[in-house]
Amino acid sequence: MASTSVTLTLPVLPLDDEVVLPGMVVPLDLSDAEVRGAVEAAQAAGGSGKPRVLLVPRVDGRYAGTGVLGTVEQVGRLADGDPGALIRGVGRVRIGAGTTGPGAALWVEGESVDERLADPLPGAVTELVKEYKALATSWLKKRGAWQVVDRIQQIDGVSALADNSGYSPFLTVAQKVELLETADPVARLRLAIAWLRDHLAEQDVAESIAKDVQDGVDRQQREFLLRRQLEAVRKELRELNGEKEGEESDDYRARVEAADLPEKVREAALKEVDKLERASDQSPEGSWIRTWLDTVLELPWNERTEDAYDIRGARAVLDAEHAGLADVKDRITEYLAVRKRRSDRGMGVVGGRRGGAVLALVGPPGVGKTSLGESVAHAMGRKFVRVALGGVRDEAEIRGHRRTYVGALPGRIVRAIKEAGSMNPVVLLDEIDKVGSDFRGDPAAALLEVLDPAQNHTFRDHYLEVELDLSDVVFLATANVLEAIPEALADRMELVRLDGYTEDEKIVIARDHLVPRQLERAGLAAEEVVLEDSALRRLAGEYTREAGVRTLERSIARLLRKVAARHELGERELPLRIGADDLRGLIGRPHHVPESAQDPAERRTAVPGVATGLAVTGAGGDVLFVEASLADPETGAAGLTLTGQLGDVMKESAQIALSFLRSHGAELELPVADLKDRGVHIHFPAGAVPKDGPSAGITMTTALASLLSGRQVRTDVAMTGEVSLTGRVLPIGGVKQKLLAAHRAGLTTVIIPKRNEADLDDVPAEVLERLKVHPVTDVRQVLELALSPAEAPAPAVPAAA
Repeated sequence: MASTSVTLTLPVLPLDDEVVLPGMVVPLDLSDAEVRGAVEAAQAAGGSGKPRVLLVPRVDGRYAGTGVLGTVEQVGRLADGDPGALIRGVGRVRIGAGTTGPGAALWVEGESVDERLADPLPGAVTELVKEYKALATSWLKKRGAWQVVDRIQQIDGVSALADNSGYSPFLTVAQKVELLETADPVARLRLAIAWLRDHLAEQDVAESIAKDVQDGVDRQQREFLLRRQLEAVRKELRELNGEKEGEESDDYRARVEAADLPEKVREAALKEVDKLERASDQSPEGSWIRTWLDTVLELPWNERTEDAYDIRGARAVLDAEHAGLADVKDRITEYLAVRKRRSDRGMGVVGGRRGGAVLALVGPPGVGKTSLGESVAHAMGRKFVRVALGGVRDEAEIRGHRRTYVGALPGRIVRAIKEAGSMNPVVLLDEIDKVGSDFRGDPAAALLEVLDPAQNHTFRDHYLEVELDLSDVVFLATANVLEAIPEALADRMELVRLDGYTEDEKIVIARDHLVPRQLERAGLAAEEVVLEDSALRRLAGEYTREAGVRTLERSIARLLRKVAARHELGERELPLRIGADDLRGLIGRPHHVPESAQDPAERRTAVPGVATGLAVTGAGGDVLFVEASLADPETGAAGLTLTGQLGDVMKESAQIALSFLRSHGAELELPVADLKDRGVHIHFPAGAVPKDGPSAGITMTTALASLLSGRQVRTDVAMTGEVSLTGRVLPIGGVKQKLLAAHRAGLTTVIIPKRNEADLDDVPAEVLERLKVHPVTDVRQVLELALSPAEAPAPAVPAAA
C-alpha cells in the first residue's frame, strides 16, 4: 500500500456516541450549536469546492484520535422541518494539534490517510472480500433487504467494503470507533468479518430458541384443543347415556398439578392420569386408577406438625396422665430430650435420615401401654394414630395389596399416615406380639423395614409403588410377652418394661382417673358418690388381683352402676359415701382373700408338702403353689410324676430337686430312704395353664423337704430361684414382677437368689418396705428360712398330702 499524507486544517464537528465512516452520507441537525458552528466556519473559510469539516466521534466527553474528512453536500431542511446539512464522509484524518480559524468552531490540523492497496489484490485478500460479501448477503437476506444486497455485491474496494459495515446496527459505538482508527483496510475487513460471523451465530441460536418456544406453545395449544374436544365428546356421551354432568369425576390432571407433591410422586401420578384419559369409561382400569389417584392426593406428603420440645412440660404431662411408672417416664423423657438436642444442633436429619429409637412398651394388660403412647404424642405436640395388630396374619395388611387385585388397598401404615394428616405422627403399633403368620405371608417380617430407622426413609408400599419417608414418624410398639416377638423384630426396638402397679399406685390411679371417668359414664356427679380410699384399697386388694388396673376399673363401674340403679329404685339416697365395709352389700364378697387373712387351718400351706412360689405370666407376676406327695409303697409305682401342664425346663427342675434331696438327705436330716421305693408326685394347681421355666426349682425342693420332714412351709413366705444339683441357688428373671405379685397376695417374706439382689433397685420403695427380702446362695438357707420349726419329733410320712 502506497501511503502519502496531506496536511489539512479543518473545523471540528463532534459526534456524540455516533461514528461516521468514509463513504457514509449522514444528515445532521443544524439546531445543534456545535454542528452549526462547524458548518458555518467551513463555509466562512471559503476556497474552491464544497465546505469541508472534520467529523470526530466523542465518547464520554473524549475525542477519538482519528476523524473523517466530510464535505457539506447540501444545507436545507430536514424531513421534520428543522434546518440541517447533508454531509458525506470522504477519508480518514489523523488529528494533530489545534489551530485558529474563522467562526466559533474548534480548528485542528490533521494528516489525511491514503488507503489505496496495490493492484492486483493478493489472493488472501480476495478470499476475505468474498467471505464478507457472502456473510453480509446472508444477513441481509434474513432481514429482507434485497436492494442492499445488489449494492454490496457492486463494491470492489477493500477499504470501502470494510467501511460499509459501519451501517450494521448490531455494532457498538466502541466497535465502530475501532473500525475508524484501524488504518489498514485488510485488518479492518477482518474485524468486520469476525463481528458479522459472531452476530450471525448469535442470531442462529436466538432463532433456534424462538423456534423451540414456538413449537412448545403450538404443542400446548394443540393439546388444549384436543382435550377440549375430548371433553366435549365425553359430555355428548354422558348426555346420550342419560348421565348427569355431576357424575363425571374431577379433572385429575388439574388436581395433581395443583397438589403439593414430591417430584417423583408427581411424575407417577401424571403417568396414571395419562392412562386414565386414554382408558374407556367402561374399562375397570379407570376405576382402579381413580382410587389410586384419590389415595395419593389425600396423603399429606408435605404436611408436618411442629414438635413442641418442652421437656419439663412433657414430663408434667406424663406425670399428670399416669401415676407411678417412674422408670418408663424417665426413658420417654430421655428419648424426647435427645430428639430436642439433635434438632437444636441441626442434627435432626443426617444423610437424608432421621435418627431415633423405636420404643417397645412391654408389660401385662391394663398397665397403660396404649395411653402412654397417647401421652407421648400429647407431650410432643404430634398427631396420634393407633394401629391394632392383634390377629393380623396377612403381609398385605402392612405393605398393602398389589393394585391388580380387586378391592386393593394400601397397608395399615400408609392408612395411619393418611388418617393422621401429617407425615410425622406418633404411630402406636398395638399388640405387636399377637402378629401371626400363615400362607399369606409374615406380617412381622414386613414390619422389619418399617421399624428400622436406617431403611424406613424409603419405605415402598405395594399399593402406592412410590417411596414414602417414614423416618420422621415416631413408632411405639406394645406387647404383653416379649418372647412372642420375633427376634429380628425385637432387635430393632428398644425395650421398656412396665411391670405393674403397687397397691398405693392403684389407689392414686383409681382416685384421680378411674373414678371420675366411671362417674361420668354412670351419669353421676362427683359430689353425689364419694369412694373412700379404704374402699378403693379393698377393691384393689381383695376384689381384683392383677398387674394393671383394667379389672379394677370394671369393679368401680359395677359398683357405681349398682348405686345408680338403687337410687332410681328408691332404695338409696344421694349423696352417698362408700367405705370398705359397704362393698359387700353392693357387689358381693371378695374374690381374692390373701393367704394371711384366711383361717390357719384353711391355708394351702397348712399341711407339709405345699410351698409358695412366684412366677411371671403374660398378665404380670403371680403366686404359684407347689404340692408334693409320696405314694403308698404297696400301691404306688416308684418314680417321679409331674402334673399341671409343665414344660421341659420345669420337668428338669423337678428331677434336679429330687436328685439333690436323694444325695443330700442325710446331711439335711431327712428320711430319704422312702424316696427309693415310693413314687413322688409333684403337682402345680391351675392345671389348665401351661407353665415352664427354671425359677420354681427351690420351691419344688422346699415342698419335697417339707413333705419328708413333716414341717410346714411358713404361710407368709414365697420364693423364686433355680436350683442346681449341688444345691446352689441360681439367678432368674422377672424379680420386680414377682415381688409385686407377692405384695398383692399379702405375703411378707420373699426368698430370691443372691445374684438377683441388684434387681431390687427396680422395685418400688413402698413395696420393699412391706416385704422382707432374703437373698440366698444355697438351698440349705432356703429350707432354714421357709420351714417352720419342728415342735415335736417328725411324724411318719403320710401317703398323700
